[in-house]
Amino acid sequence: MRTSRSVVIGVDSSTQSTKAVAVDAVTGELLAVGRAPHTVTGTGGARESDPEEWWTALGAAVRAAVRGAGVPADSVTGIAVAGQQHGLVTLGADGRPLRPALLWNDTRAAPQAAALAAELGGPESWLERTGSVPVASMTAAKWQWLREHEPAHAAATTGVRLPHDYLTERLTGHAVTDPGDASGTCWYGSGAEGAEKREGTAGADEASGAKETAGANESPGTKETPGGYDPTILNLLGLDRTLLPTVAPTGATRVGTLTAAAAEALGLPRTVAVAAGTGDNMAAAVGLGLGGAGLLDHPVVSLGTSGTVFAATRTRPDRPGLAGFAGTDGTYLPLGCTLNCTLAVDRFATLLGLDREDAAPGGEGGVVVLPYLDGERTPDLPHAAGLVTGLRHTTDPRAILGAAYEGAAFTVLRALDELLAACGLDPKEPAVRDRPLRLIGGGARGKAWTDTVRRLSGRPLVVPAAGELVALGAAALAAGAVTGEDPVALATAWGTGAGEVLPPLARDTETWDRISGVLTAASPALLR
Repeated sequence: MRTSRSVVIGVDSSTQSTKAVAVDAVTGELLAVGRAPHTVTGTGGARESDPEEWWTALGAAVRAAVRGAGVPADSVTGIAVAGQQHGLVTLGADGRPLRPALLWNDTRAAPQAAALAAELGGPESWLERTGSVPVASMTAAKWQWLREHEPAHAAATTGVRLPHDYLTERLTGHAVTDPGDASGTCWYGSGAEGAEKREGTAGADEASGAKETAGANESPGTKETPGGYDPTILNLLGLDRTLLPTVAPTGATRVGTLTAAAAEALGLPRTVAVAAGTGDNMAAAVGLGLGGAGLLDHPVVSLGTSGTVFAATRTRPDRPGLAGFAGTDGTYLPLGCTLNCTLAVDRFATLLGLDREDAAPGGEGGVVVLPYLDGERTPDLPHAAGLVTGLRHTTDPRAILGAAYEGAAFTVLRALDELLAACGLDPKEPAVRDRPLRLIGGGARGKAWTDTVRRLSGRPLVVPAAGELVALGAAALAAGAVTGEDPVALATAWGTGAGEVLPPLARDTETWDRISGVLTAASPALLR
């Protein structure tokens, strides 16, 4: 076994699985990856998972990563968790979940989201307060749904957590979150004043006590960060502030060490430092080197279960079509998110009896697919179903699959101009228009996805070589908790965001306009 390394663990607890990476804390070398699956249940708009399964999966994935790295357990010095955003975890008096977690893609809270958006002066007021307008995915809407549909569970709740908060608490015994993941709840105020104050602590962690020697399970530096929970919104939700975790200054803040139970579950020493961690999108940004100590205003497209487009910026976002998230390092992370991306397209491939790469451009036959199989978040169509139009006797099934790719990619990319404007940029300026997209997620490994994004965007692509950017971003947060260094600077030095540059293709405006026309015509009657 190699014994000279200092190793950090980054955990990506996503919708479908847990991935844990073991990384050399100095060089950023990826030593090993451990994986364990999750179970998602629910029909119709329901999507739920048991948080206890996440914890079991975390232990299995971490043990597999350490074993695969061939390093002794006592070489591991830090760990951080990045989790799927927005999920609602409700804890009982024993600190364990009262019921399965409501996941980000559970759309049952659409009526509650619409009702909340009309409160407090309407959508503009929500943008000013939180940077986002409530939609079904947001945690605030899910809490409201629970109060209305399961009042006994809501009344019995002694703690409300996001998925990554829950796992960090299992690691340390401390209820703590970070500004990035908290900003996806719609009850956290990511206002300009709070962001300016946070900026002074971003990454360096002086206030966190990251360089102090802490006893087992101590929690240095978990003081409340400015710009936190909005008391007016909490009052509207009937949500007691004491049920919520403390907000650490950054995701790299050291919030404690492993409890005895966590150390046993993970097979690690209790001295391992635990960072506050963050949401998956914020961790991906860190892994790409996006943030105050790295790239600003550079757009990213992520193709996974959901499709997202985001960028790190110092400009406070205020666009109703975007989520105005905080970054985990004191910047902002405006983001557009769709519910239907790789899984929806894979479903079309299965229905057609095709391999996912057996796609022909749908535009060749005039076929349009809006693959909104789980409703949709952007545009806000929570009750939508999938739509296929333009079929003929001569239609090739491969063209239908290609149209599914196009519909999913179009839905993500249509938020790109809004994103760039939220960063204070003019999307029509040549220098902005030609800025490359960083393409990440499982879809970035597929030629059909890559070709479709190139064709519909007309932009050059950077496809990072690293495949686990969320987990690598979490590893950088863990290293920041151990060393006190800025995690974005660490990830930049590690080179985790580097990759192949693909030149632009001529933009397929004909296909773009055809999909746009179908979406506009169908929305009022067929998709709502």
